[in-house]
Amino acid sequence: MSAAAALLPTHAEFYARPVLEVATDLLGCVLSHRAASGRIVETEAYHEAEPACHAHAGLTARTSVLFGPPGLAYVYRSYGIHALLNPVCEPEGVGAAVLIRALEPVEGLDLMRARRGMAHAEDLCSGPGKLTQALGIGLDLNGTSLGEGIEILPRPPRMPAPRLVSGGRIGITKAVELPWRFCDASSRCVSRPWPEAMRRPRRPHRPSG
Repeated sequence: MSAAAALLPTHAEFYARPVLEVATDLLGCVLSHRAASGRIVETEAYHEAEPACHAHAGLTARTSVLFGPPGLAYVYRSYGIHALLNPVCEPEGVGAAVLIRALEPVEGLDLMRARRGMAHAEDLCSGPGKLTQALGIGLDLNGTSLGEGIEILPRPPRMPAPRLVSGGRIGITKAVELPWRFCDASSRCVSRPWPEAMRRPRRPHRPSG
């Protein structure tokens, strides 16, 4: 984690920091809701200063949650179909949030399969709309505080630390040059297309001597 390693994702102070720090520190944490959970393996950062962020348009009825206290859940509908989850970050009055893009399932796989109508574990939460469906997260949770329904918990000691790679955000048309997508390269549950660093084949290890 970053310099604020003592902070936990269960506390508002964790989110009251630069959105890029929060986006990387959330990797490896566990997102839990309605008897199902998954390890966060992919995030994207959004800030009012860049045009891909909803808050770039200013304070509106839709974006008011983004300008609220850190640690709120900003849940919005994408393409009229999917609910997407974003923890609100930075001090109140600054529009910023982290999109949770993918999870690696941990608990409640049978529930996830029933909610998603599919069996393959790697596909259950490999996208921001997939994971909210798998965990039963809906628009009714927009504006609620994390911990009041949706929980984000620290990475359990038994789980390995994420192998961080970054790249350009996907599914947007503005500010695509910003490398604000963060992934755990050790997980196959990252959404497609994978960042270039994950697509490059690893060189085989050659012993010296």
